[in-house]
Amino acid sequence: MPPSTSSRPLDALAIAITIGLCVSWGFNNVAIKIAIHDIPPLLQSATRSLLAAILVAAWCRVRGIALFERDGTLATGIFAGVLFAFEFLLIYRGLVWTTVTRGTLFLYLAPFFVVIGSRWLIPGDRFHLWQWIGLLLSFAGIVIAFGIPGPVSDPHQIFGDLMLIGAALAWAATTLLIKASPLSRISPEKTLLYQLVISVPLLAIGAMIFGEHIDAMPSALALGAFVYQTIWVVSVTFVVWFWLIIRYSAARLSVFTFLAPLCGVTAGHLVLNEPLTPPFIIAAVLVAAGLILVNRPG
Repeated sequence: MPPSTSSRPLDALAIAITIGLCVSWGFNNVAIKIAIHDIPPLLQSATRSLLAAILVAAWCRVRGIALFERDGTLATGIFAGVLFAFEFLLIYRGLVWTTVTRGTLFLYLAPFFVVIGSRWLIPGDRFHLWQWIGLLLSFAGIVIAFGIPGPVSDPHQIFGDLMLIGAALAWAATTLLIKASPLSRISPEKTLLYQLVISVPLLAIGAMIFGEHIDAMPSALALGAFVYQTIWVVSVTFVVWFWLIIRYSAARLSVFTFLAPLCGVTAGHLVLNEPLTPPFIIAAVLVAAGLILVNRPG
């Protein structure tokens, strides 16, 4: 892929698709919250990855997408799968020790890590002053939406915070790996399959270590939420996300993910009747202003 297109700014189509992905991921947070009462988190994630891998492999078979040809991506793909599993393990277990507010803020350090990493790993994908201001504005919006974390009240909370920072690093590393490695030359479906197939046993082992198990048949609502995650979020939106990463600026795309937690709050309001606070409007304005600056022509 020519360098001129590998890190290009987002056009109207890419922006529209990315907003749609963030809305889907926002509702995914609600789906996880609904299903987690009946299906424990790591067991949920491992099963979700297994079923999604079967669906994506079937899609590749129908579309004639080659999966087993030698293309020099095996080692990189395995590493991407380890990062994928590590990210979800740290998120789910980290939230046991820290609050959702603190966890969200630490997880969304990921765009900063992507921007910093892009400066060194991806030629032509560097942020200048206006882009940095936009990045900081968007993050400020997230801080306003979720609140400034208070002082640590439990020693375990520091450990949970560090796990969420680790998850942010794993998320950013996966994005940069896909963009700057041979994975950028293969289909996004194969890239996703590497991550799903490798993550299944790792997440299953994690579920066993933490003693997760299902005590009774999950409710229809929990199963519906699980199906939404498996078929739409993992099998479809992740493929589209990897397609975008390969073709557009990874740094600018990463900043757009600040929309996902805001969409999650909105979805929680619509589906679970969770309250929307007045600062949420200010937060949305700041995030939107930041995204405009990030995508401002150079």
